[in-house]
Amino acid sequence: MFTGSIVALITPMNKSGGICHSSLKNLIDYHVLNKTTAIVSIGTTGESATLSQEEHIKVVMLTLEIANQRIPIIAGTGANATTEAIALTKRFEKSGIAACLSVTPYYNKPTQEGLYQHFKAISENTDLPQILYNVPSRTGCDLLPSTISRLSQFKNIIGIKEASGDLSRINQIKKIVKNNFLLISGDDATALDFIQLGGQGVISVTANIAAKEMTKMCSYALKGDFKNARYINERLSLLHEALFIESNPIPIKWLAKKMGLIQNDTLRLPMTPISSAGKVQLEKALQYANFQ
Repeated sequence: MFTGSIVALITPMNKSGGICHSSLKNLIDYHVLNKTTAIVSIGTTGESATLSQEEHIKVVMLTLEIANQRIPIIAGTGANATTEAIALTKRFEKSGIAACLSVTPYYNKPTQEGLYQHFKAISENTDLPQILYNVPSRTGCDLLPSTISRLSQFKNIIGIKEASGDLSRINQIKKIVKNNFLLISGDDATALDFIQLGGQGVISVTANIAAKEMTKMCSYALKGDFKNARYINERLSLLHEALFIESNPIPIKWLAKKMGLIQNDTLRLPMTPISSAGKVQLEKALQYANFQ
């Protein structure tokens, strides 16, 4: 359930900024239909930074309810305070979620020992499977391979979403972690190369609007059919890039609305609507992908 194309699901909102239940159902049904292997609910793409903890929990539980065991749900549970991350993680015990995705603490820039102690404390306070998440460009800290190796020794720390963009990390990590430790890309643009170098899949932003294509691309790649995988990936290449011309999830929400997957592309401040120039670039990328 933790291989292939896993979607970092956007959180659909109505015009007033509340959660749009009907759009959330539409998104989940779309991913079930197109064989996405799992959904990450309220990760950073799901706007965890601008949702209250009460809303965060509510959306994860609503996602579980709508999914109704048709697709595994991974809950985003990261925080820059260890006590908060533990409390959020424990809230989902016995809920039915498949795992937790826990981003490195942001802004406070912990040392490697601080990162180790943070994830160690979370692991020791829950039985839920934990997937580490390293995205230095957004958090201001980098979870290094040596620290990942130490953390991989905990039974319920099962893998990492690696989004540093450094493909050399894959081999570095593989050499020093337990054999069944999952390596999952967090960068759509390099996900295919990541899999070819030994990764098991991607937690994808692109999959929000190209679920079928990302599923097929990952499936081909995991079978070693890189010719067909690269054909699909080349069509999506402009989209992978265009989805980050403005801060995620601004572009992906606008495209999801344009494609009829959600009713509104509402964001919460300090996130603002896509610019006119951004729309032009996204239109070109969508046309190039040619999957409508």
